[in-house]
Amino acid sequence: MDIIFVRHGETLENKKGVYGSLDTSLSQVGKKQILETKKQIEKLSFENIYISPLKRTVETAEILGVEGNFDERIKEINFGLFQGKTYEEIKKLYPEETAYWTKDYINYKMPEGESLLDLYNRTVDFLNDRIEEDKDALVVTHEGVIICALCWIFDNVEHFYRFKVKNGGITVIAVENNYKYIKGINNMF
Repeated sequence: MDIIFVRHGETLENKKGVYGSLDTSLSQVGKKQILETKKQIEKLSFENIYISPLKRTVETAEILGVEGNFDERIKEINFGLFQGKTYEEIKKLYPEETAYWTKDYINYKMPEGESLLDLYNRTVDFLNDRIEEDKDALVVTHEGVIICALCWIFDNVEHFYRFKVKNGGITVIAVENNYKYIKGINNMF
């Protein structure tokens, strides 16, 4: 069984380097990225489709020409008070919170938001449901969710910062006989 992830196309917020799950639209560059991704997705087969309900992933799915089930578990991490800000802005505005976050990036729950462990746990819950279905699936989502899925291969969220997922990139995870592995990251088939 393959789980095919597509990261949404670029947004202006991605370009600015801000954090969060703000509900933003794709930029013109992002729309072009997804048109290229669409050519690759058309070569792949999948039975089920899951989409994050945020605007940029819904737009991505529309450009890809796919419809599916919306799932809250595959939304980007909620950065709470840090949302919409760059790391430098966060450090300046919230120095104490930034120190706690830097010290324990996995368990620190951002004020009014989530921890990385929260995101990982909901991603794993989603993936376990896909294993039960045992059908190839397309998942249109966000970088944080895709990286958590890659960490799931190792059953360890500590690998989170060892991956980078490009806007419009296709990442494929396979599960065969209870064995999980990575088929490709940011691939074009």
